Order: sequence, then C-alpha cells, then structure tokens
Amino acid sequence: MGYWLMKSEPEAFSINDLAARPNKTEHWDGVRNYQARNMLRDKIKKGDQIFFYHSNCEPPGIVGIAKVIKEGYPDFTAFDPNSKHFDPKSNSENPRWFMVDIKLIKKFNKIIPLTLLKTISELKNMTLLRKGNRLSVMPVSTKEWQTILKLTKKNNGLL
Repeated sequence: MGYWLMKSEPEAFSINDLAARPNKTEHWDGVRNYQARNMLRDKIKKGDQIFFYHSNCEPPGIVGIAKVIKEGYPDFTAFDPNSKHFDPKSNSENPRWFMVDIKLIKKFNKIIPLTLLKTISELKNMTLLRKGNRLSVMPVSTKEWQTILKLTKKNNGLL
C-alpha cells in the first residue's frame, strides 16, 4: 500500500465537500503539473491512503484521511471548454491530464497544522516540508504516515 498527501484549497474543494458527496467519494481533478500528473497516472494505486491537506488558508494542515478507490484515468475536465480546468491540447484520444477517485475515510476533529508538522524531527525529510515544494500531490513514506497517525492519537483526540 502507498501513502500520499493531496492538497486542496478549502475554498475550491474542502474535506467537508468530500464528506457531502454521494458515498463520500469524488474524483481528484484539475491537477495541472506534470510531476503530480505522473504520480496520479502511474504510481497511485487503488487502496492507497491519502492525507487530505488544506492549503492556502489559515492555518494550512492535514484535515483527514481518504483512500484511492479508482486508479488514474484521463481527467475529463480537461476536454470541457466550459471547465476551469480546460486544456485545448488535451483530448480523449491523447489525454494530457489524469485523475483518481478518492473516498473519505476519516475527518479529523482538529487540523494538524503545518507549523506543528515542521517541529517533528521524524518528518524533517517529508516532501511537504521541503522548501519551495508546491506540488498538490506528493508521496508520504510509511514512517512519515505512522508518525503523523501517532501524533493524531496523542494530540487531544485529533481522530
């Protein structure tokens, strides 16, 4: 099983939006970075778990856990001229962008803020914490995943 962190601005799509979807399931669309696209297309597998992260807000941080229920497939929003994610260079015969479907597993009672993550020595090499990293999809090591899960249990019932 793989572990990932996916960022979303809560004004665009929040964990509450995911919770409100039928079966708490939604496709993760609109990724327009080639490195993140390659992870969605080639590396993220059904059953992988995801930390859902709210970005570009105060405070940014991890707000819950989801799992992948459908592996990478063409992002159809790229084909729709009325979509904010439209890409005229992408089409169904030669898709440029990919997405996965995710399902909410657990919404945390409290956010795990970025400021706290930065203070944990076991997370010092986490992709999220690297200077200049702006990817919306990134891998999380097993050790990092377990460290964050332990943190949630210790920190006043985050789970």
